[in-house]
Amino acid sequence: MTLRSSRWLSGNELSGFVHRTALRACGFSREAFDGRPLVGICNSWSDVVACNGTFRSLAEAVKRGVLQAGGLPLEFPAMALGEQLMKPTAMLYRNLMSMDVEESIRAYPFDSIVLLGGCDKTVPAQLMGAASADVPAIVVPGGPASPAVFRGKQLGVGTDLWNYIDAFRAGDMVDGEFDELEAAAGPSFGHCPEMGTASTLAAVVEALGMTLPGGAAAPASHARRYQAAEACGRRAVKIAEQVLRPSEILTEDAFDNAITALLAIGGSTNAIVHLLAIAGRVGVNLELARFHELAERTPVIVNVRPSGEFLVEQLFHAGGVPAVLNELRPLLHLDALTVTGKTLGDCLPTGGQIDRRIVASLDDPFLPVGGLAVVKGNLAPRGAVVKCSAASEELIVHRGPAVVFEDIDDLVSRIDDPDLEVTADSVLVLRMVGPQGGPGMPEWGMLPIPQKLLRSGVRDMVRISDARMSGTSFGTTVLHVSPEAAVGGPLALVEEGDMISLDARAGLLQLEVDDADLARRRLAFDARPPRARPGRGYRALYLSHVLQADEGCDFDFLRGRSAEPDREPEGMLTGWFGGW
Repeated sequence: MTLRSSRWLSGNELSGFVHRTALRACGFSREAFDGRPLVGICNSWSDVVACNGTFRSLAEAVKRGVLQAGGLPLEFPAMALGEQLMKPTAMLYRNLMSMDVEESIRAYPFDSIVLLGGCDKTVPAQLMGAASADVPAIVVPGGPASPAVFRGKQLGVGTDLWNYIDAFRAGDMVDGEFDELEAAAGPSFGHCPEMGTASTLAAVVEALGMTLPGGAAAPASHARRYQAAEACGRRAVKIAEQVLRPSEILTEDAFDNAITALLAIGGSTNAIVHLLAIAGRVGVNLELARFHELAERTPVIVNVRPSGEFLVEQLFHAGGVPAVLNELRPLLHLDALTVTGKTLGDCLPTGGQIDRRIVASLDDPFLPVGGLAVVKGNLAPRGAVVKCSAASEELIVHRGPAVVFEDIDDLVSRIDDPDLEVTADSVLVLRMVGPQGGPGMPEWGMLPIPQKLLRSGVRDMVRISDARMSGTSFGTTVLHVSPEAAVGGPLALVEEGDMISLDARAGLLQLEVDDADLARRRLAFDARPPRARPGRGYRALYLSHVLQADEGCDFDFLRGRSAEPDREPEGMLTGWFGGW
């Protein structure tokens, strides 16, 4: 066995001396690293990201496992992406974090990597970076938070909160009650306890085969979470010795398995963008249409909010993701390789009772096939997505006049105007909030219902945007319209009162305006002065290279296989002479 780290640490020449001295200066004896796999622990802990708040102690559990298996754990930091506090959106910085992770892996003498990820964009960013570096890697998800309890009812962080916000805006809650809700809403570290984006990504990673079985759903504070982290530490040593790379696991079959799991759990639409981006990093030709194809054969079999009733903690007690995948056996590629070194089929449980309140069978699902739809038409030539499992059935097929908001500021200023010309049949359109328009494609796709309609009892409408929405959100929302309005997509051409027709079941989204009129509008749009763009820094890089939603919003220069993990590290002596 020849370890990658041996290129840094072996031999009696100057480079080996320099690199061994660097580790000894960190307090390690030569016996601590001589001939042992060096396992990097990529830790996205931060004081401002509650989802990742347990990661200091979780990293210690990983270290125990690495030491038990004979490796040396070396922790290093990664940028922390916090969904609530980062503005305009954590998604703007996902690609930056992926570059941070990739370059750290490339630059240091790690033989394998353990990725500690929790908050929504952290896990995909880490996976994108690790996939590009292609050094053996394993994911440790952070786990869901303890459920909030408000007036005797268990709450998720987002799904239930949106309902209470609507109640507050409708005048059904007073300030004191809302203050009480605020005090109850964030009871612990951990990510959203419903099937939001973070819980969805944890489940998807398990279906991809990039974490150990059962690692997705254990609560952040549960002993099983730490035991799973310890086991991942032990496994990280073995994948270093076996040189089991992400590119061997992240295959076309693995992505089909991940999409099938996403559909079965009623997961977040954000996972679509992330899976497209990860696939692009390993050269798998995954297209948006594949999600629609698999949705037409995959029902929703997990009864968790926002598509169902329970929370992820109840899914954990019902057997977690392994129980779900076991029910999905007929739809999965069971021979897909996983980070365990075994196939997915070999990792699934046999026997045991299933709590059918939480995990249904394929023969008797909670919701039928078609829980997700990809829609296309002259309003979304490259596609848009609808989460049908969280939409109102009566609005899945709908035709209505457009009420257009030019950007998020226009929406905020006018949505509750009592003079806004809007009815329950209207289609709310928000544009200039896509990858470039946002920038970063913020989670603004769940447009608020106008206050005057809320007060009359309306709780859902058709809403269309080039934005995303939180995985905890719900409603009849058409998201990720591609191409976006900011780059001249047809969404930019919609005018007030235009009729828009949606048929999510048939995969159609149409603006009922003739081609000649659209051509006239196109000329007017093209004649507008260009939007001001930043001239420096990361935002300038982002706006110059970000792709559209149907390509995962990655940077154009990061797609495709770029890994060269076996190449001799550059400048072995540079660190000594350059910094001495």
